[in-house]
Amino acid sequence: MGAKNLADLRLLIEKQIGTQYKQSLDSITKKEILDQIEKLHKIELPKNLVQQEIRTMTHSLKKEEVEKHKSKNLKIAESRIKLGLILNEYGEKNNLKVSDDEVKGEVQKQIKGMPGQEKMVLDYYQKNPSAAQSLKGALYEEKILNLFKSKINLKKKNISIADAEKIISDFNKLSKDLSVHNDHDHDLENEAKDNKESKAIKSSAIIKKKTKKVSKK
Repeated sequence: MGAKNLADLRLLIEKQIGTQYKQSLDSITKKEILDQIEKLHKIELPKNLVQQEIRTMTHSLKKEEVEKHKSKNLKIAESRIKLGLILNEYGEKNNLKVSDDEVKGEVQKQIKGMPGQEKMVLDYYQKNPSAAQSLKGALYEEKILNLFKSKINLKKKNISIADAEKIISDFNKLSKDLSVHNDHDHDLENEAKDNKESKAIKSSAIIKKKTKKVSKK
């Protein structure tokens, strides 16, 4: 791991563990903010965008699977489109942008975090423009969320590993219960996997192209 000695190795491991907990807790915070944004806004969703999002979500699934989860897919698609529209409007009103240099910087961060696999990561983004676009969307959303956080009074406090584990465990349990009763999956593991490919912004390319047309209607 590049440690100079045992003490240095201990510090590296502590830092890595701390980063993992922070990412999980940040994912919970992000989801709670997005849930509140969705609840506080009522907008009429363009049916064509919702249907297009469903097709994008289910294009690799078998027909019977699509029918089986039809209601769930509709809810997820509506949530993504709604959040995408709201966040894009907020970002545009506040003149938030993501530069190519910022995207390159994020790719470099990922490369540094995967020693020995630098070429694989670089090739992936070079050969998959959509992946770079998703990364740009995630950075855009991150800027919007940071702007939200900057406008509220936050109280920071240090917590133990046991406290962090309880928060994450309770969140996952609640998410699974909601998934069973409300047919809506919000598991933290899935949120973490989408951390750099935000669900809310995945549809931003479609939304940006059609927002003006929708607003006119």
